[in-house]
Formats: sequence, C-alpha cells, structure tokens
Amino acid sequence: MKNVLISGGAGFIGSRLCEKLFERGYKITVLDNLSTQIHGDNDSSLLDKIKDKCIFIKGDVRNKSDWIKAIKNQDFIIHLAAETGTGQSMYDISNYTEVNVLGTAKMLEVLSETKSKVKKIIFASSRAVYGEGKYICLQKERFLFPLQRSEKDLRNAQFEIKDNNSLLQYVATDENSELHPLSIYAINKLQQEQMVLFMGRTLGIQVVCLRYQNVYGPGQSLSNPYTGILSVFSTRILNNNNIDIYEDGLQTRDFVYIDDVVEATTLAIKKNIVSNEIINIGSGTSTTVKDVANILKKHFQSNIKISISGKYRVGDIRHNFADITKAKKILNFSPKFNFQEGVINFVQWVKNQNIMRDNYDYSVNELKEKGLLK
Repeated sequence: MKNVLISGGAGFIGSRLCEKLFERGYKITVLDNLSTQIHGDNDSSLLDKIKDKCIFIKGDVRNKSDWIKAIKNQDFIIHLAAETGTGQSMYDISNYTEVNVLGTAKMLEVLSETKSKVKKIIFASSRAVYGEGKYICLQKERFLFPLQRSEKDLRNAQFEIKDNNSLLQYVATDENSELHPLSIYAINKLQQEQMVLFMGRTLGIQVVCLRYQNVYGPGQSLSNPYTGILSVFSTRILNNNNIDIYEDGLQTRDFVYIDDVVEATTLAIKKNIVSNEIINIGSGTSTTVKDVANILKKHFQSNIKISISGKYRVGDIRHNFADITKAKKILNFSPKFNFQEGVINFVQWVKNQNIMRDNYDYSVNELKEKGLLK
C-alpha cells in the first residue's frame, strides 16, 4: 500500500481526490487548516466525507512542525494547499505569498533536512502563470504572447487583444508558451513551480506540475465570493440577486470538471514519468462568461437579470484555454465531461445544498476600495 499526503486535502479538489485514491487502495494523510473562507464557521461537510478515509492533521503549511508530522513515511505528496483568488491576491499580498510561497518553502526544507521516502511530488499549479496565453496574428502568420492589456484600451471598452491595431485570434495555450503572470496569485504559482522543480532535481524527487484550468463541480464552496465563477453565479441566483458581468461578457475560460481533474492527478501519481514535467489539465475548449451565466440561469429556472457592466478588474485576462496534447500523450488523459454535462451535475448538487449567504457584493466593494475594479 502506497502512502500519499494531500496538502489542502479537505478542500474542493483535495477531498474528491482523497475519495478516489482511497477507492484505489492508497493510504492517505490530509494536512489542512480548514480555512473558514472555504469551509465556513461550522463543521466542514467536505471533511465529513473523508474523515474515515484518511489520517487528518489540522495544521498550517506555514508551520514546519506540521510538515514534519505530515511527511513522515509518505511515498507521494500532492501539494494543493493554497490561497487561490486572483482578485483577492492583489491586495491580500502578504497572506497569499506566505501561504503559497513560504508554505511551499517549508515543505521543501523538511524534505531537504530529513530522510523522507517521498518519490514524487504532484504540484497543483494554475493556468494563471500564462497570463493572456497564446494568440495568432493571422495577417502576419505568427504567434504572439501578449502582455497585460492597457488601461487606456480597457477604459475605452476595447477588451480584445490587438497588435498594432490588428486583431489577434486566441488559440490553445501549450506548455511552451511564454509566461506573463498578471496577478500576485499567478506570480506565486510560478515561483512555486520553479522552487519545486529545482529542489526536486536537487533531492532526486520526481516532480509533476499540473497547470489546472478553471475547475468546477460538486463540492466547490458556495460561500467563497473570491473564486469559482460557477459557484459565485449560482449563489447569486439562489439568493435571487442579479448577475453583473464584467467587460462585455465575451471573455472566455477553460472550465474543467472536478472528476476530470481528479483523474488527471491520479494518473500523474500512477504513471512512471521519466523526467520532471509541466502539464496542462483542462477541457481543451473555451466558454464565454456570458454563456456560463445564461446556462446557469436556464438550469435553475431563474428570473434574475443578467447585465453586462463594461467594468473591468485589474489582473483579469481576456482569453485562455488549454492545449492538452501533452496530457493525452504522457498521462493518457482525456476529459470525460463536456461543459454541458458538467453543469447539469453541478446544478443538481447545488440544488441539494443549503442556500448560502451571498457575500459577492462585499468582495466587489473590497476591490473598489482598493482601486482594482474600474
């Protein structure tokens, strides 16, 4: 029986992964601080699902002693624990950097100072490291990797990416694309990747960095207003609150269903990967934010109003979806759920949950106060 440590294992992705690995015969340890932003103030339903399937350690990734306790006798580490809100990261900078970067540093220190059995680290990275991702200029037949959109263009509602007034077409972003992180969260993730890959080579531990796209599905927090478009929109709909979409609503994301992410992560443990790798995990398709809102409204049979505000948030990207060729080749991974199927499963789950308080307006006011929502 192989031993697996999942940091952040009581969270959205981690708890689902814990269940899957338990079914496949792994002995699991979970290290999690049960953050109230994710789990709320009461007992965690996500923890309740897995507490008889793992050894649970309530701890903080910033504490070396918690890592020492958790890493003992482990064969694999899946490092999921993180602060994850792009917008929130732009003002809660110290906290994000401490949890994400310092927390990872503490893990690596323990691995370098102790005689651990750890053979492989799976690190949960993010598509955020790419920033805007990959585009093609059709007129000049060349690929471009744009930097941050200008304040002037955004103020003038020119949301699409241009190159010398030539419109660009976004294409699937592969792992060799240039990296232009556009938020503190994205910068954190890139730093973590570099740290884990470097120390993995130094310590002889195999490392696989999985760059997750926008993960959604049953179990995602319905009370956290900082991350998860589908969860945020669903909570607003259930509270009969209107949805106000930024920009023109035509910005796109790659939404990947939770079970597909869990399967890809499980394959990253099982597969005998020779070299350290960075691999995109997504659906390989793009969906507009406007379509997400309308699809949810339809499935919830709601009468709320969806409006396009033209406002924009500092740090937001326009388009990004994953080229998953490498995941198919190395992990033999192909997503099983398209967006329509995944949304049906998600909505059915949401309908069986207690209606959560809608904290979205509070998060919006925070952004306005910090000058990050224009």
